[in-house]
Amino acid sequence: MKTSTGKFLRIYLPLSLVLTIIGWGGLVLLIQNALPTLLPRWLFFFMGVLALSGPALPIVYFLNKRFPSDPPVEGMVILRQALWVGVYGCTVAWLQLGRVLTLGLIFILAGVFVLIEFLLRLFERSRWNPKRNA
Repeated sequence: MKTSTGKFLRIYLPLSLVLTIIGWGGLVLLIQNALPTLLPRWLFFFMGVLALSGPALPIVYFLNKRFPSDPPVEGMVILRQALWVGVYGCTVAWLQLGRVLTLGLIFILAGVFVLIEFLLRLFERSRWNPKRNA
């Protein structure tokens, strides 16, 4: 019998470490060695998504295990939720570069991302068939 901790150590921990190392390592190299032209700026946001999604992956996994839902989450849902964290962080960074970020906008964006995820989970729940998955 496999435990959820075994699944975490086998699947999500290596993925989390790879995303974190590539993301933060790429950000450090990019910030130290590149001028802020178009390509390095896009690489900054790409590496930022990786750098924020990597550490968020174990947190999202344990939150989904601590607060289970019906239907139970699958691997791609956990990865998608961790990617939302990275996309949210890079969106906030992009808005800060343009000097348009406010505290209210931070909360509105967070609410929009939570609402999108809620609607995606609602869609998945409406398509779930317990007899088919048993």
